[in-house]
Amino acid sequence: MEAPVVGESGGEYFTREVERRAGSPLRIKQCSKGDVGCVVWDAAIVLSKYLETEQFVEHSTGVYKWVNKRALELGSGTGVVGLMAATLGACVTVTDLEDLQSLMEVNIKENQHLVTGSIQAKVLKWGEDGSEFLPSPDYILMADCIYYEQSLDPLVKTLRELASAETCIICCYEQRTMGNNPQVEQLFFELLRRDFAVAEIPLEKQDEEYRSEDIRILHIVRRER
Repeated sequence: MEAPVVGESGGEYFTREVERRAGSPLRIKQCSKGDVGCVVWDAAIVLSKYLETEQFVEHSTGVYKWVNKRALELGSGTGVVGLMAATLGACVTVTDLEDLQSLMEVNIKENQHLVTGSIQAKVLKWGEDGSEFLPSPDYILMADCIYYEQSLDPLVKTLRELASAETCIICCYEQRTMGNNPQVEQLFFELLRRDFAVAEIPLEKQDEEYRSEDIRILHIVRRER
């Protein structure tokens, strides 16, 4: 195992490599101490690898459809999903709370040489004014953002503000059966379906290796009014 590295805040970083289909892997630093955003969760890996699948490739040219697309990641944590999109040519903004900005910046710096699009980190607190992220992006990316009941209303409010009729929201999350997780998941979809249509991506359309029966990938779009 790679030795821990002391970060600027005095905490320790541990590195996890995330394979890419072409080229060197992403090297993602995680914090040994901190909140849920400080580590790479399985759903973030599954979503990152999904972005590389064939449905995102222009078959006539072999070029990824991510090239020059604007992507906004919510609840980025380590920034791994946004970084994968940026290596595929997207123009990405990764967002999270203030205390995770330094971790995202560290990982952007660590992987900048792999980026073929662009990537920046910004603060975005769900439910608060998000006008600086408008006009609406082509994609909104979310990995494991459904776990705190008190965050559901603010999250859906942010999605309503930032998603246009042309925006594709790609949400990936792990279904958890412990505690009140099933109720939180149910409430999220009740709130979401008031304004959005949800379609689940079957396992066969996900990465052949990085997929799981209990990790779901959804495409979410605004309902026609």
